[in-house]
Amino acid sequence: MSPHSATHIDLAPSYRISRLIKGGWQLAGGHGTIDRAQAIADMQAFAEAGITTFDCADIYTGVEELIGEFLRQWRPGHQRAGEQLRVHTKFVPDLGALASLTAHDIRRIIDRSRERLGVRALDLVQFHWWDYDIPGLLDTARYLDALRQEGKIRHLAVTNFDSVHLRALLEGGVPIVSHQLQYSLLDRRAAGTMTALCRAHGVGMLAFGSLSGGFLSEKWLGVEEPSEPLENRSLTKYKLIIEEFGGWALFQELLRALDAIARQHQVRIGTVAIRWVLDQPGVAAAIIGARHAGHLGATRAALSLQLTDDDRRSLDAVLARASGPTGEVYHLERDRTGRHGRIMRYNLSTAH
Repeated sequence: MSPHSATHIDLAPSYRISRLIKGGWQLAGGHGTIDRAQAIADMQAFAEAGITTFDCADIYTGVEELIGEFLRQWRPGHQRAGEQLRVHTKFVPDLGALASLTAHDIRRIIDRSRERLGVRALDLVQFHWWDYDIPGLLDTARYLDALRQEGKIRHLAVTNFDSVHLRALLEGGVPIVSHQLQYSLLDRRAAGTMTALCRAHGVGMLAFGSLSGGFLSEKWLGVEEPSEPLENRSLTKYKLIIEEFGGWALFQELLRALDAIARQHQVRIGTVAIRWVLDQPGVAAAIIGARHAGHLGATRAALSLQLTDDDRRSLDAVLARASGPTGEVYHLERDRTGRHGRIMRYNLSTAH
């Protein structure tokens, strides 16, 4: 994996993606009503702004179909030279189906994603396995690789793996090119062991949560801590991360530090937060969840922003006092009885 430009990167040989990726989770349920025509127009705006990689999943309600509709309407004449559209999806079999998952099931789910997106081959499939105690992880990954060799998938990836099981796939000969994981100023679990593993094997990290569901913005600067219920699923999820980080008071200190940096560079708080993630070792791209293109300018500004040593020191001074979250990537979320795991939805593939 080598940098191609300030805006794009080679994730694998002859496979170039934008360093900012338009996320699709917020177009699924739990984030308000979606206007399909406006959503497609927003995708057009992102693509024309050079954000030419899109992220979705088989379990995001209606999102593969929505992106498929956009792809059918996309006019290549609007495309900048060499900036090919890429669509990354996920393979997330139901927790309840893991123990009985068959090759037929895997093929059917992959074919369903191909049909929804209207493509012959899926650009990149990010594989998730809910429970490591259930056998079949490596066999499933190898069958996905067989589908890759068959031409149904171009590249294989993982999402929300820990280092032990990612290493097992890599040592088992599965050609993993990227790992989608949560990485932000509030959640640095990907640093250290995971970063070292990914860099050693040429696996690019695709970071989601850079804006922590919108918490890393001027909207939350200087306001009282919100109480339940929160507005949407993203805020519910990332409010728990703030509590792991050290609580609302420390979060406010981080926002003040970000605001000072943003004012000095004449950008937004979110722009600084995204740039910080892009600057982390091993991070190939940042996935930005966006229901609309309203913040597109501030998002894209992260590509040209250059943080100074003083900027980084001021952020590090706050981060040094954070208490968490700790442990491996996605470790807290894997505890289905814990407060992070209880908000997850584990059996969405069949329902969709």
